[in-house]
Amino acid sequence: MSPYPEREPRSPLATLDDDALRRFHADAAARHAAFADRRLSLDMTRGKPSPEQLDLCNALLELPGSGQGAWQAADGADCRNYFGDLRGLPEARALFTGMVGAPVEQILIGDNSSLALMHDAIVHALLHGVPGGAAPWRHAASIGFLCPSPGYDRHFAICEGYGIRMIPVPLTGRGPDMAVVERLAAADAGIKGMWCVPQYSNPTGETYADEVVERLAAMPTAAADFRLFWDNAYAVHHLDGAPARLANVLEACRRHGHADRALVFASTSKITFAGAGLAVFASSPDNMAWFMRHMARRSIGPDKLNQLRHVRLLRDADGIAALMQAHRRILAPKFRRVGEIFTALLGGYGVASWNAPQGGYFISLDVADGAAARTVALAGQAGIALVPAGRTFPYGRDPHDRNIRIAPSFPPLDQVALAAEGVALSLLLAASDLLLRRRGLAGGTS
Repeated sequence: MSPYPEREPRSPLATLDDDALRRFHADAAARHAAFADRRLSLDMTRGKPSPEQLDLCNALLELPGSGQGAWQAADGADCRNYFGDLRGLPEARALFTGMVGAPVEQILIGDNSSLALMHDAIVHALLHGVPGGAAPWRHAASIGFLCPSPGYDRHFAICEGYGIRMIPVPLTGRGPDMAVVERLAAADAGIKGMWCVPQYSNPTGETYADEVVERLAAMPTAAADFRLFWDNAYAVHHLDGAPARLANVLEACRRHGHADRALVFASTSKITFAGAGLAVFASSPDNMAWFMRHMARRSIGPDKLNQLRHVRLLRDADGIAALMQAHRRILAPKFRRVGEIFTALLGGYGVASWNAPQGGYFISLDVADGAAARTVALAGQAGIALVPAGRTFPYGRDPHDRNIRIAPSFPPLDQVALAAEGVALSLLLAASDLLLRRRGLAGGTS
């Protein structure tokens, strides 16, 4: 049973007459003020693992051990020293064959950050071009990327930092709107790539349907060197007992004659230690050779001791699955609680919708158009830090001022509940204020 029962039958706010809407607004303002008087400080800005989740992997702090030979790889190589393949330990690469859908020889293990690998791939393409391309991307008159939105702000920051124009693409609940993607990619040779978070997308939680993966792999593109930046950050981050299944993009691209199209990225940042895990890159043989050729100029190789630690801890795909079940037992109640509170406090008013994701790290809250920034500001006044409204769109501009990303993972469950309550109360105040103003009435909030 929800701890926030409905107090009375609900009517959409837009259907209330002026006097009823004024009364509702006054009540919402009073409830928001009472919540703010509690002087809370709650952080829901980022999808960070909680301390309880990090504790699941504390054995890493004692690995690989200090006994004789503890630092030796499977082939006897000394992981304390320079050696070997830039792609990393074969046994470390083998951990991720199922996750990224590639054989060991087409997988590279970086240091801790998949975002760094994506950044480097962009820079290599700008400076040197990619296999199948006639020239470095920087020689193009204008470089563009397709950006399913709302999406991951750090992807957008890479593009903005290098002057790559961003073209928003709407999402459908089953992935990007492929009619839009296909039309744009076929018409503009300056569009060189597309950002994709294909499973449990950040922040909408959707997984690309098989048809979407097939169409992305098969579609004609005006740029012969078009690339899918396939950031499969949440490949094993399931929240319920019916995990979503994602088609293998590398296999689909190969079947459709575009073997070099997909660059696949993943990491253990939300599996083991955030910021101290392993980053993963997988692609075609030609793309792997291209990436390693340029990578060799900046690094002799990644931290192989950390790779060895992860091999000893995770062991294999079954070991990863067992660890992720433990994560799920911690995370799933937090997501459920947010949904319960939003339903209890917002349901029936017609001012918001939100997803119940099967996996990933975020809840996507869509509010009444024009109310997102105001809701975030009011939540801040109530002691709840949220990611700024618009951050999930290119250039930080949500054209509808609608989307708010909710990150329930880090706070304890009781704080997650408080934060969800505060967000809901802030939204009710923002939405009723907006409606009063649109009717030419004073809303009363500053």
